[in-house]
Amino acid sequence: MRAFALLFTFLIGFGSPAFAADDIAAAQSVIRAQEQAFGRDDATAAYSHAAPVIKQIFPEAGIFMMMVQQAYPPVYRHSSFEFGEARAVDGQIAQRVHIVDANGEAWEALYTLEQQPDGSLKITGCSLLKAGQAV
Repeated sequence: MRAFALLFTFLIGFGSPAFAADDIAAAQSVIRAQEQAFGRDDATAAYSHAAPVIKQIFPEAGIFMMMVQQAYPPVYRHSSFEFGEARAVDGQIAQRVHIVDANGEAWEALYTLEQQPDGSLKITGCSLLKAGQAV
């Protein structure tokens, strides 16, 4: 009985594992596409992965790209960008990314994504913290 309760709690907390895995894979694909667009200095492509709430704050691709360059240099240019833990619940996804910047310093990014009315996933935010710092 105890094992059943534990399994039930796990399933409630994470939703359907198959759907969650698909959602996480889709989210990683979106994040990777934006990361590659930054690497090419393709502001239009990078901006296309931003959610409408981000586009309200940064109404043009060039403004968005300038913000990323200034506020998120490890995201913009890095030597390593590896996916970590992720969670998917009700169309919202949180994905950790382990980043090593161009200077060899380690960072942790937490991307959030949300399913849009058209079914696509868009990035709603990215929090960046130097690895080892407390939240």
